Amino acid sequence: MPSKVRKFYSGIVIHCYQRMKDGFLQFYNFIDYLVFFTILCVLAPRYGIIILSFCEMPDHTHGSFIATRLRDLSRCLGELSRYFCRYGQAAPCRGGRLFTSRYGSAVKYGDKKARTNLVYIGNNPVERHLVEHAEEYRWNYLAYAKSNHPFSEEYIVRKASISMKKAMAEVEYSHDCGKPLSYVMLRRLFCPLDKKERQQLIDYIITTYSVIDYDAAIRFFDSYDDMIGAMHYNTGSEYDINEIFIGRSDTCYSQITDWLMKNLALKDVHDVFLLSEDERTDILMRIHKALGIDPVQIAKYLRLKIDKAK
Repeated sequence: MPSKVRKFYSGIVIHCYQRMKDGFLQFYNFIDYLVFFTILCVLAPRYGIIILSFCEMPDHTHGSFIATRLRDLSRCLGELSRYFCRYGQAAPCRGGRLFTSRYGSAVKYGDKKARTNLVYIGNNPVERHLVEHAEEYRWNYLAYAKSNHPFSEEYIVRKASISMKKAMAEVEYSHDCGKPLSYVMLRRLFCPLDKKERQQLIDYIITTYSVIDYDAAIRFFDSYDDMIGAMHYNTGSEYDINEIFIGRSDTCYSQITDWLMKNLALKDVHDVFLLSEDERTDILMRIHKALGIDPVQIAKYLRLKIDKAK
């Protein structure tokens, strides 16, 4: 029996959802988030994709997109996954297929469904207890509709260090050349910066690369404040994509990171993947004993098959 062909209507909002194979964690630190985001923002214009909203959660991503042709969206997201697998990940994480075979997608016909979808995506970090309000989460990029430095102090050139000036210049050059930022480059740029400058550089990278069309998203509401207000009073809903949640909260992943950095004295959290599977299984047991976190969530973090947590 032939497979059912899904109809596609140009200009309609499409909700896309993707997660790692075996439910593994995708993002471990701010560099992972930035690499994936800059790849997306470089690729989307090439394929004529309009991004209305985008949210990076620790173990999956959501986006509301508009495309002229479905195949352009498929190619864009496919290239995004391949690029991140090959170049974006820290060296110990590279190799093999990281993502599920296809992204999940659902067409949102009509303004009401589009609004509900935008609310749902914005509120994902609220639902997972990462923040109290949607705009407080950096990686759904909502706050950048109102400010180019929502999570840092305003950048003042005369007060900036030489390292900060050089880092901003390199970011601008890579953006102008149409190149996303790599893990190796970002680690080098952030290394000499102090805590304040790191936050400023993160904001600068996001505002420099972002191609999210906030005006197009806001048009589904009366204003930006109305859009944020809708997120405060509604969670949104998603019945067309089978989103899998493990545990009640995602706050445990930052706890695991803190434990690993302290107890294993890692220079980079990704270095935990230099350890063997047996060594990581032992670490799983130690973390569970120390922090009481669900073993399945620890297994996701350590990229161990779920049966290792049982």
